[in-house]
Amino acid sequence: MTMKVSIDSEKCCGYGICAEICPSVFKLDEQGFVYLDGDVVGDEHARTAVEAADACPELVITLESA
Repeated sequence: MTMKVSIDSEKCCGYGICAEICPSVFKLDEQGFVYLDGDVVGDEHARTAVEAADACPELVITLESA
């Protein structure tokens, strides 16, 4: 299942849990805040992307079916 991912970067506190769980989707900048290279998550990363979103303490990650 392909998914669309978005982040509310203004609310990100830089815990980095998302990037630890799913580094293929979630990247961290120089200050440790999350960013995305793209907004589509393929089937091969969907499960770990959902796990990463669920683990975010600030709930800044949104995933939707694409």
